[in-house]
Amino acid sequence: MKVVAEGLLFPEGPVALPDGSVLIVETKRGTLIRVAPSGSVSVVAELGGGPNGAALGPDGWVYICNNGGFEWHDHGGALIPGDLPADYVGGSIQRVHCESGVVETLYTECEGRPLRGPNDLVFDSYGGFWFTDHGKATPDGHDHGRIFYAKADGSAIICALDRLHGPNGIGLSPDGGTLYFAETPTARLWACDVAAPGRLGAPPAPWMPARLIATMPGYQMFDSLKVEADGHVCVGTLINGGITIFDAQGASEHLPFPELAITNLCFGGADMRDVWATASSSGRLYRTRWPRAGLPLEYQSA
Repeated sequence: MKVVAEGLLFPEGPVALPDGSVLIVETKRGTLIRVAPSGSVSVVAELGGGPNGAALGPDGWVYICNNGGFEWHDHGGALIPGDLPADYVGGSIQRVHCESGVVETLYTECEGRPLRGPNDLVFDSYGGFWFTDHGKATPDGHDHGRIFYAKADGSAIICALDRLHGPNGIGLSPDGGTLYFAETPTARLWACDVAAPGRLGAPPAPWMPARLIATMPGYQMFDSLKVEADGHVCVGTLINGGITIFDAQGASEHLPFPELAITNLCFGGADMRDVWATASSSGRLYRTRWPRAGLPLEYQSA
């Protein structure tokens, strides 16, 4: 494990690039940045609000889930997001042209319902993307979470799953037939059959939003996730800081980090065994080697 960069303002959404650098959003600062292999940081674009997830799209632009921002709290040096801020105007899906820094907003609502807190996204082989909406918290409660499917050109968006409890990380199986998502407060990993682009299979039983892969003991929480080439699902874990790795039957192993929270990760490198992981509350970016290859994402360059 090596700390590549530190002093970042709640880093999330790492995207590995062919030259060894990594794109990352800073949720508190509202920026998209590039971290070079040396650890030097440069700003790619000013996004505003609270950018969370990031992914390369079919047009070469970087697509961003923007939650609209948080109130922020310092707990003994750990930066913790809270309720929606006074200047909150809504969540959105943005895209960024990395060379020019141009930022475009693609979506702010679905069928008249505003996006509340878009969190993470994954592209499929059809050129569309699934994304989670974590919802926003207020002193009086928390929104239900939702999962959406949208086209990359901004022409269509649908709600595929509703009334979830803080959906966060999202990913696809190697064959694209299974959609995984992690819920933060419940520490549950769920799986849905993908029937068609934007359409999920029926849940297995009443009251169940999807097929339960695993739920964790004790008090810990889940954040973002990525999938390995062999189908293992790797989930950033909070409180029990590290990465929790699941097989299809729900058996797990845990890679601990010296952190309160590992929020996001990505695979890269020539053999897809380099992992970059964000420790958001401490503002650090880690790099480590992985025992197995990660699944190349759609539109991820070698």
